Amino acid sequence: MEAVKLKTLDDLLLSPDERVELIGGEIVRRPMARATHGAAQGNLRGELHPFSGRGGPGGGWWLATEVSVAYEVHECPSHDLAGWRRERLPRLPDGVIDLPPDWVCEIVSPGHEKKDTQVLPLLLKRHRVPYYWLIWPEERMLVAHMLSEGDWRTIATLEGRDRARIPPFDAIELDLDALLGGG
Repeated sequence: MEAVKLKTLDDLLLSPDERVELIGGEIVRRPMARATHGAAQGNLRGELHPFSGRGGPGGGWWLATEVSVAYEVHECPSHDLAGWRRERLPRLPDGVIDLPPDWVCEIVSPGHEKKDTQVLPLLLKRHRVPYYWLIWPEERMLVAHMLSEGDWRTIATLEGRDRARIPPFDAIELDLDALLGGG
């Protein structure tokens, strides 16, 4: 019996396929983007725009969509949205980023729920990413988690037409219905 050879970032970078990521040493295809996914991603990025730049709330952030982050030799997911405080990442590097973000948001896609709700939270916890949000466009729900004493704690659950100020972006109020294209 031959041992399974885990893929690395080098293998990922050599892959001829686009829309792939490295999860658990395996190169996996990202799901085909749906309209609700794209709307949620674009709308949230737009709402968080005041945080971009040097003078934004909280000292400024780099906010990126579809960004690959190399956490470990066999782990390089591509996050729907991720953010770094500029004090930790003064300049955006070219290519893959190897510094864990300060915030990650995944828009849960049908068939990829396990990755977003089980695999990524463990990876992010190991690398001490302080905030992890999940959005389910079909269920019209957002759940925000904060790392506290080494484990995830739910800090907000929005459904339907809920509005809230959610760390680390609590300087603004988010309207879930508007984020999901309802208003």
